[in-house]
Parts: sequence; structure tokens; C-alpha cells
Amino acid sequence: MDIDAWIWWLIGAVGLGIPLVLTAMPEFGMLAVGAIAGAGTAALGFGIVAQVVVFAVVSVALIAVVRPIAARHRSDRPGLTTGVDALKGRQAVVLERVDGSGGGRIKLAGEVWSARALDSGQSFEPGEQVDVVDIDGATAVVM
Repeated sequence: MDIDAWIWWLIGAVGLGIPLVLTAMPEFGMLAVGAIAGAGTAALGFGIVAQVVVFAVVSVALIAVVRPIAARHRSDRPGLTTGVDALKGRQAVVLERVDGSGGGRIKLAGEVWSARALDSGQSFEPGEQVDVVDIDGATAVVM
């Protein structure tokens, strides 16, 4: 029993799809698409040289074109800030007088925080809105 060349190309495409799923490396998917193009070339009756050339051209073209586009989209995503870094730049409401000595309290993101003024000569009264510029331990530095 002789298996046609296009079936071998499809088996190769499936074989390249397995590491794509296991490693999430898109290059394997691009090589699998090249193998499918090689299967199409074989199904049309072209020889092995044409099949390999089509496989190589399609695979290299996909890697050369799609990979840089994907990398650019991956790097364009805004970074996700978490923890205390996510609190910097937010506004808060003064609950107890805040000055440079650090004895005051603010309500920040639904929680009560101890706070001190960035400028030691500055003070904020209850009800005022302040901007959080830094978090120093468990103390919000505001202005």
C-alpha cells in the first residue's frame, strides 16, 4: 500500500501542530501551514522539489511577516500595575489632618491609610482631595 505524498505532508503538519500546542510557540504553527501548502502542491501533482520549495517559501514568509507583527502587538499592551504601584497617582480624601510629620489618615481605594505630606511645610484638612505620589511602607505620601 503506497501512501500519497500529500498525506505525508498532512501528517507532518499535524506533527508540527503538537509542539505548537505544547509549547505555545507560534513558529510551529507557521511551519505546519507551510506543510499544508506542501500537501496542496503534492495534491496538484507537482514533484518533491516543488513541494519542498513551497513548504520553505510559505514557512519562511509567514515567520518573516507574521512574527514581527505579533511581537509588536505583544509589546504595545499597557503594563498591568498591581499592589502599591497601582495606588500611585490615585486621588484620596483626607480623613484626619495630614502634614509632614505623618500623623494623618486618608481614604484611598476604599481603605484607610496613614499619610504624610510630600512637602513637610504643607498640610491638608479633612475633606480635601489629595494625590498619592508614593507609598512608603504603610504610609501614603500625598500632595
